[in-house]
Amino acid sequence: MRVIGLISGTSVDGIDAALVEISGKDLDIEVTLLAGATYPYPDALSKQILEVCGGASLSMAEFAQLDDAIAYVFAQAAQNIQNGNPTAELIGSHGQNVYHRPPTDDLELPILDSGLKKIPNPKSKMGYSLQLGRGALIAHLTGIPTVNNFRAADIAVGGQGAPMVPAVDAYLLSHPDKHRCVQNIGGIGNVAYLPARQGNWLEDIRGWDTGPGNALLDLTVQHFTNGSKTYDQDGAWAATGTPCKALVDQWLSQDYFQQSPPKSTGRELFSFEYLQHCIADASAYELSTADLLATLTELTAASIVHSYRTFLPRMPDEVLLCGGGSRNLYLKQRLQATLEPVPVLTTDEAGVNADFKEAIAFAVLAYWRNLGIPGNLPQVTGAKKAVLLGDVHLPHNSKDAR
Repeated sequence: MRVIGLISGTSVDGIDAALVEISGKDLDIEVTLLAGATYPYPDALSKQILEVCGGASLSMAEFAQLDDAIAYVFAQAAQNIQNGNPTAELIGSHGQNVYHRPPTDDLELPILDSGLKKIPNPKSKMGYSLQLGRGALIAHLTGIPTVNNFRAADIAVGGQGAPMVPAVDAYLLSHPDKHRCVQNIGGIGNVAYLPARQGNWLEDIRGWDTGPGNALLDLTVQHFTNGSKTYDQDGAWAATGTPCKALVDQWLSQDYFQQSPPKSTGRELFSFEYLQHCIADASAYELSTADLLATLTELTAASIVHSYRTFLPRMPDEVLLCGGGSRNLYLKQRLQATLEPVPVLTTDEAGVNADFKEAIAFAVLAYWRNLGIPGNLPQVTGAKKAVLLGDVHLPHNSKDAR
């Protein structure tokens, strides 16, 4: 089956689209990348998404308009990736994450005096996650069945709803003899620990969000250039600075880094407000902007390594990077220096395109949904059981449409 995978991550820098040919089911799955491209958001739309992620208010009419606008550019990406290529039969769209709240024990729900019987001690232990770009509109605009809203089913059975891709990583990137970590570095970093394919290896897969990836680095660049730059290409600016180890140690002592998996996070924590606290902390050390960037880069690298050493059953034999951060040469250099002697490679070197691995993963998750195969790993997300992921939307011209 030919499937398109679509995702825009927490960096909100564009839509990654991957057109793939998929055969097999799980352990025998084969995926061939036919085309991959990144389509930037229109500037005004990107600005609005970032404002909403930062807590800006919307009316319901504005919310609906934003949801439709994101779906429209996702549909455009799906159409464009097919130009000169075979027509797709299915779309898997992660959409644009705008809010993520992990399960919590201490969130009080409002008590409304409706006259109905009240639930004792109404506290929500269920997470909440919202991805915009509605699948029904993507299906309508493209004429292709579309699967979206992948996180909801995992959350409904007590899971974090993230990370979603370790199951796909297990089948595409595990090794007969090597224990691997697949480390995605988008706006947020997440890891999939893949033990060697021996014994009950599937039961020993682990995964979680490691903390900030590029988010704080991008916010820093945008802040200190008044928006004229959006990221530090290749980490060149950070490479001219000197990291402050005392600050990195201070930040690593914060709660999220000490919390045991399963765990997930997002811009709700590693936000511009978080960066402002970092800037205030840095003022005591009189750091230059380059020094601050180097220190925040060190935080990303150190938080990854700290989580491996603290929460993995053993250190990996090798680390495979993917996502935008895999192209940050300075970050990759710092990660390699911190992980020595474990080699730091990219998923390219294991046969999976590092730029489009996440988009490929959502194509596979949609393919599994179509076949009725669960896509989550309970030991990763904390869900009570494995479930089918995603809502299926048929185009209005589909023979199966009702």
